[in-house]
Amino acid sequence: MKRILFVCVENSNRSQMAEAFAHIHGGGGVEALSAGSNPSGQINPKAVRFMSELDYDLSKHESKSLDDIDGEFDAVITMGCGDNCPWIPATRREDWGLPDPKHMDDEGYREVRDDISARVKALLASL
Repeated sequence: MKRILFVCVENSNRSQMAEAFAHIHGGGGVEALSAGSNPSGQINPKAVRFMSELDYDLSKHESKSLDDIDGEFDAVITMGCGDNCPWIPATRREDWGLPDPKHMDDEGYREVRDDISARVKALLASL
């Protein structure tokens, strides 16, 4: 079983969608978690809406702090949060440099969502 952690500042958009796609694309062979360096405490309603278009219920997720995460990871993926993302030890570490979609229009939000899906598929294939 591969363990992957997706990290962004608020843990309400990008990292939540990445965790969801890891569950969707990875099935039982992956343990996917997400967390934030400064979690908002809620999932962005836009993230819930745009993941529901793909029949995934993101409303069951929770915004978590990195303080709540422990253990070792096969991969830690940061979403482009710059200096706000702390170093977390892992066998593999990547920063995807994704724009935060929270203030984007619907088309822009879907583009980020679909980019995350493609990146998660590629990551899982490479692990």
